[in-house]
Amino acid sequence: MKALAPGTVIFHRHRGYGVITTVNLLTGWISARFGNESRTLDLNLSTDEVQFADGEAILFRRAPPDRMPHARLMAMVRALHQAGYQKLYLYSWPKPSGLHWRWHLFTGPRDWMQRSWREGWYGSGADYNSNPVMGWGDSPGATTDELIHALAKFDPQGLAQALGRDEDHTAWFASVCDALLPGYMYSLDMQRPDGGPLTEMPPVPVIPVRATLPPYAGPDITWPPGWAGLWSKVHVMPAPRINLTGLPEVPEQTD
Repeated sequence: MKALAPGTVIFHRHRGYGVITTVNLLTGWISARFGNESRTLDLNLSTDEVQFADGEAILFRRAPPDRMPHARLMAMVRALHQAGYQKLYLYSWPKPSGLHWRWHLFTGPRDWMQRSWREGWYGSGADYNSNPVMGWGDSPGATTDELIHALAKFDPQGLAQALGRDEDHTAWFASVCDALLPGYMYSLDMQRPDGGPLTEMPPVPVIPVRATLPPYAGPDITWPPGWAGLWSKVHVMPAPRINLTGLPEVPEQTD
């Protein structure tokens, strides 16, 4: 499906041609302006029979667009790794609300906690949800090659710092992309008790990037190189107690 973003031309059978002014990729609600009307009209892509300008149907419920950019970023990073830019890393983590995930591309030394920051190399799924671009001059729906060319034009000095070899991370990242793309992303989210140290090493959380995808059911994703020292022990789920009676167990009541 084509990109849905502010500026996309649409067609409505009762209003004619219009232009999207705002969009919410999570809910499917848009605002659009038709003809010479000064006021915008709120429409829902699932129920209001909105089409692209060329007549292609917008099947929002059957084939919703990515509500987060992380899968597209993963494909771009993998392509750059293959081209020799192996010192390029993608860090992603959830916002406190749990509805959106942030992302951060960084280069140079692989230090997950002390990452280098460059303007335009980070963003949030909350921003992408209303305008599906990365922010470095790319256009909505850009292909992997187009994203790379836009980034190279936007910050050639920053991209040059990714030149070099990091074979361990490149191999890990390629295996993760093979397992997750195109529908899922990883989240480097370290759960810890309030004010407590990191005590467990669960599999890397995996999140679908589209609303209709089921929970991830593939092989566990290991943490990237450089993270092992952040955990104090391996996460092991307690084994259930053997029940030989055939009757369901009732939890013990405490006074």
